[in-house]
Amino acid sequence: MRYMYVAGLLFWLCILGVAQDAPQQAVTPHPAASASQSAIHADAAASDDRNWLQPGVDPENHLFSPFAKHIGQDQKRFWTIPARLRVKDLKWIVPSAATLGIFIASDSWWAKQVPLNHVSTSKSISDYGTYSLIGIGGASFLFGYASGDDHLEETGLLSGEAAIDSTAVAYLLKEATQRQRPMEGNGHGTFLDGGASFPSEHSAIAWSIASVWAHEYPGTLSQIAAYGLASAITVTRVTAKQHFPSDVVVGSVLGWYFGRQVYRAHHDPEVGGTAWGSPFDQTDTIRERNPNNMASPYVPLDSWIYPALERLAALGYIDTAYLGIRPWTRMECARMLEDVGDRIADQANPDAGALIYRDLAREFTSETARLDGASNLGAEVESVYTRVTGISDSPLRDGYHFGETIANDYGRPYGQGLNDITGISVRALAGPFAFYFRGEYEHAPGIASNTASVLNAIANADFTKPVSDAITQVDRFDILEGIASYNFHNTQISFGKQSQWLGPAESSSWLMSNNAEPMLMLKIDNVAPYRIPLISKVLGEARSEYFIGQMSGHLFEYNRPTLLGPGNISPQPYLDGAKIGFKPTPNLEIGAGFTAQFAGPGLPFTWGNFLRTFYSHTATGLNPAKRLSSADFSYRVPYLRDWLSVYGDSLVVDEYSPIGSTRASVIAGMYMPRMPKVPKMDIRAEWIHESTTNEFPPGFVYYGVDRFRSGYTNDRQLLGSWIGRAGRGGQGWLTYRFSARDNLQFGYRLQEVSAKFIEGGRLEDYSVSGSRRFSSRISLLGSVTYEQWHFPVLSADRQQNVVASLQLTFCPSGWKLK
Repeated sequence: MRYMYVAGLLFWLCILGVAQDAPQQAVTPHPAASASQSAIHADAAASDDRNWLQPGVDPENHLFSPFAKHIGQDQKRFWTIPARLRVKDLKWIVPSAATLGIFIASDSWWAKQVPLNHVSTSKSISDYGTYSLIGIGGASFLFGYASGDDHLEETGLLSGEAAIDSTAVAYLLKEATQRQRPMEGNGHGTFLDGGASFPSEHSAIAWSIASVWAHEYPGTLSQIAAYGLASAITVTRVTAKQHFPSDVVVGSVLGWYFGRQVYRAHHDPEVGGTAWGSPFDQTDTIRERNPNNMASPYVPLDSWIYPALERLAALGYIDTAYLGIRPWTRMECARMLEDVGDRIADQANPDAGALIYRDLAREFTSETARLDGASNLGAEVESVYTRVTGISDSPLRDGYHFGETIANDYGRPYGQGLNDITGISVRALAGPFAFYFRGEYEHAPGIASNTASVLNAIANADFTKPVSDAITQVDRFDILEGIASYNFHNTQISFGKQSQWLGPAESSSWLMSNNAEPMLMLKIDNVAPYRIPLISKVLGEARSEYFIGQMSGHLFEYNRPTLLGPGNISPQPYLDGAKIGFKPTPNLEIGAGFTAQFAGPGLPFTWGNFLRTFYSHTATGLNPAKRLSSADFSYRVPYLRDWLSVYGDSLVVDEYSPIGSTRASVIAGMYMPRMPKVPKMDIRAEWIHESTTNEFPPGFVYYGVDRFRSGYTNDRQLLGSWIGRAGRGGQGWLTYRFSARDNLQFGYRLQEVSAKFIEGGRLEDYSVSGSRRFSSRISLLGSVTYEQWHFPVLSADRQQNVVASLQLTFCPSGWKLK
């Protein structure tokens, strides 16, 4: 099919070749416009490349040579756009990037909603609609040339120029992105996998021609016809399952862009048509900037910023850090630091907090300026990083049934041998909009499936059927996080792939953590503390958030008496949840939250099913399928507030609250931000105990008794604590901090699984890690872990493992949009 388009465009070029030897049609300029036209032409000859954008600069559209020159100029202007970007352009770049990110993130979901019964009809409509637009453009030039109608001739010529431009770019982008189409591969539209889906050349051609026609002939009927046909082509490319929504959106914008640029630069105002201004040609006005309406990207959960701020909070410098709701926005981190500087300045002998504050203040210089009234406009490359991890022997990869050698790492793949990730993170913001992107290339060796006896043991524990758990070698580019945000009065609405940490502990969080692949979700977050009438008089200021997203990787669905699977069930379940935290005193934080799975096969996403997640705790096969409730606290001990904090996190299944429950899972921890006589050393220890009861089978906490037998997982990885099912243990760290970013840390982790759950097992590891910042831009992070594990079902003997990792991070602080 693509060769037919190429042939059509070559036919168009042949038509345009007629003008090579033809005499130029005489055009008598309007007397009133003659002087201005001459001036425009003179300016064009003497101006630089920037003047190419001015309307009517170069309307010589009759000869083949100028036409070829125009295409070269068009391509040059397009591919050199990054070199001409300025900070003010973020007003449209950030919303556009955010919109594109939302489309890409939700593509597979939209594609699944398209029925299969009209695919052939939709494809025919899009094909013949595009052919008709190409034919109209070519015929316009021929008839205009033959009849001496300069307006019609120019319309055909500019339509052809815009179509050729947009098609050329579309095919280059296809080759660069190689995205699979909706009916190829796993249907997720994987990039760099040999496809040709991104962007849609049909949409690009349609909108380039339609946009030129709609301005050459600006009547109501002609505009409705042009844009209506282009829209029909765009929509039917999705309903034909030839493209994802983001493919056609990008293709349409690409076509519209070239239509606009070609028309503005080469349209002759003397032959007719209408003016085409810029939607961004606006006069800047000075207005008061309100920081409460400024969007801000979230700080990644694995950033050095969190332990630095937590240590300041434990030392008594910060009273507004809500440890039970993370991530925090960069603007909120800057707010926390506002009072720290004054407290440190009042000290006669500044302690370790002064060094931490210095590094954090440098990190949030831009955000501090925005709190003082600076413009919330900017974009920069946050980091470029590469991490190499070597694993000596067989690692544990199934936290849902056994354990995980590497936990709380965004669900990244790993296997025995050499593992590698190389990525980049970018952030941008423009007033109430913010955008964050982190993508990386990931390589991990494959892992063979367990034996039939192991698969049967797993199936018996889950009441399912045996299914291979082999993991093929991974070589992919993964959008680890991609988040578009909008902020109004400190309520930030964000959409995209993102992770959350909903608990005060560091080893794990019962409710949500970054142990699994980030989930595509919509989140509504009060990013700064606020007061609730009456309640805040007792409980103090609050922070809260709500989220909803769709899970992936679930293989079994049980709706009594039917078991679906194995296989990726459709639709996958949804997960929604909420968390709220209060600070009754500067030393005390309390919080409560819940999550609930709902919808899925046979139970559609309806308002009734959605509302049930807030109040229903049934376990009868109806929605919600799995509901977890949590309660937590964090407390700085009075008179010891600068060296001892205690905290706890608890969770129950299908109960309203862990408080008063006899079957709550518990995490208890203590943190000493500085050791006596060794102020640069801190220690943290946590104990984790998952509930055991005769009321439910072993491992019930994260298990899906009814509905989704893969339980509380996303992409087959635990969303909550790595302790797994029927587990208990703990984790501890002894850290010597040379600065906020440089440290040497010794760690210990223990996991014991009850023998009643797949014969139980034990995992134990010891680690040494350190970070060193060599300059403001370059830092190195390394770690070595010695692991021992023994799960009798997997191996009769104790297994030993060494995991060594080295990460180099480059923070190009100078790579900012000026």
